[in-house]
Parts: sequence; structure tokens; C-alpha cells
Amino acid sequence: MERSLSQNLAAYRRAFGNSADLVIRTFAVTGTPAATLVLEGMVDKKLVAEAVLQPILNAQLVQKEPEEKFSYLMNNALATVDQECLTENKKAMEKLMSGFALFFLDGCARCLAFGVQGFVARGVSDPQNESMQFGSREGFVEPLNQNMSLLRRRLKTPDLTFERLSIGSSSRTQVALAYLRSEASPEILRKIRQNLKKVNLKILLSAGYLDAYLLHNSHRFLFSGTGYSERPDTVCGKLAEGRVALLIDGTPLAVVMPHLFIENFQTSDDYAARPFYATFIRWLKYIAFTIALFLPGIYVAITTYHPEFLPQALLLKIAQAEAATPFPITAEVLLMILIYEIMREAGLRVPKLLSQAVSIVGALVVGDAAISSGLVGAPTVMVVALAAISSYVAPKLYEQIAVSRVVLTLLSGLTGFWGLLLGALVILINVCAQMAFDVPFAAPVSPTYPQGLLDVFVRAPWRKLLQHNARVQDLPGSEVVDANER
Repeated sequence: MERSLSQNLAAYRRAFGNSADLVIRTFAVTGTPAATLVLEGMVDKKLVAEAVLQPILNAQLVQKEPEEKFSYLMNNALATVDQECLTENKKAMEKLMSGFALFFLDGCARCLAFGVQGFVARGVSDPQNESMQFGSREGFVEPLNQNMSLLRRRLKTPDLTFERLSIGSSSRTQVALAYLRSEASPEILRKIRQNLKKVNLKILLSAGYLDAYLLHNSHRFLFSGTGYSERPDTVCGKLAEGRVALLIDGTPLAVVMPHLFIENFQTSDDYAARPFYATFIRWLKYIAFTIALFLPGIYVAITTYHPEFLPQALLLKIAQAEAATPFPITAEVLLMILIYEIMREAGLRVPKLLSQAVSIVGALVVGDAAISSGLVGAPTVMVVALAAISSYVAPKLYEQIAVSRVVLTLLSGLTGFWGLLLGALVILINVCAQMAFDVPFAAPVSPTYPQGLLDVFVRAPWRKLLQHNARVQDLPGSEVVDANER
């Protein structure tokens, strides 16, 4: 940063290419040239005028040297907004692009950055994908500072720590690591910091961009060791278990690390409901996951290779329905899965005004026209529809279910139950072999942790759960070694 005001302003004009949203206002402070820089649409103009410009212009300065004037303004005249003194243009530009206002004074090789952000942001609202019957209706929003405050409101302890980082050579996206110092593992934190420093992205626009960087060899595994949550209360519960959350500016969710497989079936409602009902719902989710993943493959394997497993009456019904269709059962199931995935994708991408029309057309095509035309049999439609509905019981696993369902159906059509069993073993080995930040992804089931099973196959009462409130890095099989244990 130069002492000359004109040189500093010229450098910013060159850096921004005379962009239309760069607003530079020049004026004099008791005879010394000065200037403020803001990006239009990123600041609150009223706050800039009242909290920055008026105090500067109305200050009674008796100092003659620019450095003395600058120090007086910084320490005495400007105290109503957050401010930071900067000496490097790179950091000053990051502040400017984050909604700060910059103040330069001729003869000073430094500037002041004021927190006067005023860009338009969405208000706190219900989480879209994690609805809850009981509890908070607040979900994360796009501004990073607001998301940090949502966590701070629920964890009123100085133990809650935020670490700010900047990722993306072009976007310079602000991210924040959130953790409880007394609970989080220093070793896991060190690995996360190292992985984030290795990110070589130019632009960071969503949390999915970082998945490959946070976990090494993540592409080798079907399931991810990083989880996502839109709910501040859920993230606070994870932080209490030693997890680390990553908040990304512009993204209305948090990345939770490490993430275990069993957490895909756990929701906040489980801990608000009575234990017996929460246990019933959890088993319902396990059954629905099994149906969504294996039912089409089982149907293809039995009807193609092992019809002796079916009762005679049911076998005759299926044979009668399939006799009127031109395709083999494997092709019918794959065709129906393909049609369903097309309709689902269309329903997600189409404008909301047309979503109802897409649903009506899809119901007519799948439910009536396909059967009436003899293209597919009614049992096939029922099996695929049941598997499709079941996949929404565990929505966090939908991507893995959709792909695995197709593969398992193909294996069943080629070799029957042997192919289905082979596919199931591959999925099981994939889950058990994965480590999420040196914590077993299949814990506490594999390796088995008896106390941890109180929140897996059943949801025990709170008194029992609190007796065994183990941190994630303390689970059996964990390879996390903290600095104080080396």
C-alpha cells in the first residue's frame, strides 16, 4: 500500500477494471485529500453516511501531519462501527468485496475498513429438507455471520470457537470452522485445516465443491464421511459430540465432520419423541432403506431364477401379468426405474407452477397408460413404486440408493440371488472399510460399542443416553491420536 492517495486509488481502479459498482468518493479532511471506497449494493449507504463520513468530516482536527490525523480519526472519531486498520492491498480488497467500506488518507500507507455491510439477504426460515415436527423452525441462511450467530445463540459458552478462512482464488469465499475446544479432537482439527489449505479452487459456490478435498480417497467409497445439515440445533448437538462444522458464506447449510453411516437414519425428532415411538420410527427407516435398495433386485431374481420362493397363487398372478408384456422382467424394472428418475428430475427442475402438471402426467403414464398399453406389468409398477417411495424415508442416502438400485437389479437379472448377494457384500464392505477422519464410518456397529448401540437399534431414554455420552473420536476403532496423548 502506497502513501500517495492517487496511487492507491489508481491501483484499485486497475484491479477492478473501472467496474461500474466501484464507488470512490474523494473529499478533504482539514486540507488533506481523502477518499472512501465501497462496492454498490454491498453496503448500507445510510450507515456509511452516518457512521463513517459524518464523523470524519465533522471531526475537529488540530493535527497537521497525515499520520497524526489518521490516528486521531481511528482512535477518537470513528467508534460507532467495527473497524480494522489494514496495510496490505490484498486484505483490503477482500474486505471491500465482503461489504466493507475503505477509508484512505493521503500521506498514509494504510487504510481503515469499516463493517457497514448492507447487501440483501434472505431471512431465517424453515429448513427445506430437514423438517421437524417438534422444536425449532430456524434454518441456516446464506450470510456467514448470521449462521454463526444462530450457533452462538444455542451454545452460550466461550468454549464455542469460530475460525475464519478464505477459499477460492477468484471468489475468496469466507468459511468458518465451528467447534467446542473442550470436545473437538485437535488431530481432527489439524487434518481439516491442512485439507482446506490444499484447496486449489478458483470459485467456491457450494459445500459439495469441498467434499473431495476434505476426505482423501473419497471417490473410492459409495458413502460420504462428511454430512450436511440445515438445522442449527442439529449442528449444535454434533458439536457437543466432538464434531467440527464448516460454515460457508452463501450456502444455507453446514458441513459436519466426521459423519457416520448410522446418522443418516437419525433425526432431531427422534430425541423429542417418546423412546418407544422413536425406536419404532428408526426401525421403519431401516426397513424402508432395505426395501428401496434391494426390493427391485429381489423381485427380478425371484421371478427370473427362483420362482419356487413365491406362493403358487402369487406366482400365477405375476406370470399372467407378464405374459401380456413384450419385455423380460429385468428390462421392465429398469425401464420403470428410468421413467421414475426422469419424472423426479423433471419435478425438481421444472418451475413450481408446472410441478403439479408434471405430477399428473407422471401418474397417468406410470399408473395407468403403461399398464393399459401392455408395456409393463402391474406387479412391476407396484414394486418400483414401493421402492421409490421408501427411498424418501432416508433422503440423505437417495443418491447412493438410486445408483445402487440399478446396479443390484442388473446383477440380479444376470445371475439371480448370487449377483444380488455379491452386490450387497460389496456395499457392506464399502461401508465397513471406510474411515472418516480416522473414525470408523460404520461405528458404533462395527467395531461394536455396546453403549453406543443404545442410540442405534433403539433410542434409549435420555437418562441412559447421558450416561454414555462418548465423543466421536473416542469410539472403538478410532485412530485419532490427540497431541496430549502422543
